[in-house]
Amino acid sequence: MTIYGYIRVSTREQNEDRQLIALNEIGVEEKCIFTDKQSGKDFERPQYKKLLRKLKKDDLLYIKSIDRLGRNYEEILQQWRILTKEKGIDIVVLDMPLLDTRRGKDLMGTFLSDIVLQVLSFVAENERINIRQRQAEGIAAAKKRGIKFGRPPSPVPDNFYDIHKAWREKKLTLREAASACEMPIGTFYGKARKLENTN
Repeated sequence: MTIYGYIRVSTREQNEDRQLIALNEIGVEEKCIFTDKQSGKDFERPQYKKLLRKLKKDDLLYIKSIDRLGRNYEEILQQWRILTKEKGIDIVVLDMPLLDTRRGKDLMGTFLSDIVLQVLSFVAENERINIRQRQAEGIAAAKKRGIKFGRPPSPVPDNFYDIHKAWREKKLTLREAASACEMPIGTFYGKARKLENTN
């Protein structure tokens, strides 16, 4: 039997230390811990796939909480079945002692862990939906306050207005005008339209 650990954080900026400490405390070796820095919306994650290939019957997998496994209700249930039924491994969810497949392998134990798994999987997906909604609301509120997102627009070069005039008078092609301003064609055209709309 090999003991593995799986860690997931949603973005590269997030810190996985809390999960790593929890796995180290129960004795999971560093070489047996697989970490993905990716959304939990699906299971298309490189380290998770690698872990799946390594797992053998009777191995043990620790995860800190069910939402670290994923945040898609249907897919969490499907992966849980793959891991426990097809692969024949045991899973321990540290934050939820009821989700420990080593205990209660009788009908009642299986029934209870299935109910808990379904509830927690639902909560995990629901939280993902809420996070996205809160992000959208936050962005909308920030835009209302005049906060701009994305890179600030680059200033136009000194020769832009003369080049723009020559282009509009058909003395230059769009490509030539953009090249003279050292801009991509799309950028030159966008700035030209903005200038014309302002005037």
